[in-house]
Amino acid sequence: MPLHVSPAPAPALRSVLAALGSPTAVREAHTPALRSVQGSLSPELPLPVHVLDRIVPNDATPRTRLAGWRFLIRSGERAVAAADTMLTADGWTFSHFFEGPYIVSTELAVRQADSAAAHYQPRLLSVPELYMLTLWLHADTDADAGGGTLAPTDVLVPLAPAPPGITAHRPHRVSDLLPVMTMRVSPAPLPGLPGLLGSPA
Repeated sequence: MPLHVSPAPAPALRSVLAALGSPTAVREAHTPALRSVQGSLSPELPLPVHVLDRIVPNDATPRTRLAGWRFLIRSGERAVAAADTMLTADGWTFSHFFEGPYIVSTELAVRQADSAAAHYQPRLLSVPELYMLTLWLHADTDADAGGGTLAPTDVLVPLAPAPPGITAHRPHRVSDLLPVMTMRVSPAPLPGLPGLLGSPA
């Protein structure tokens, strides 16, 4: 199994299990699929969720921050929802349940990565500037899953729906995808106007 899934913090897992065991939490969730399930539910595939707050041109090692842990909530053979946890002053705690296309897309991307020959530590990377979520395949399988440095040789797999101009489920090395992401967030200079710092456009 090429993917080396890191264990989530025990309090994060406990908080999700407690929420799944709470009829109120499940009933109040905006997840019709979760509420309609008959039978047992289990949190699986814990993935740390990192956020790249700002895309910086020519940044060789972009820093990210750990925003939480996400669990896919499985009923039988399929994931019907996901649960997010967040770090508070009192430790890891359940945040919310949700459903939508990213759940199916995450499962597909993980299966594809798991069938590859290379070994990776799977994470999720959110890029708010592009409204993009990716499966982040970190090459250092022994690294702290909460660590936040994107290595140039790491692989990013955009999840569906992906931003215009970026193909979902196509793996990219960080060194190849970052320039594309930079172009997506950098406004094009207007014809006839000076460039940055007064240089010619």
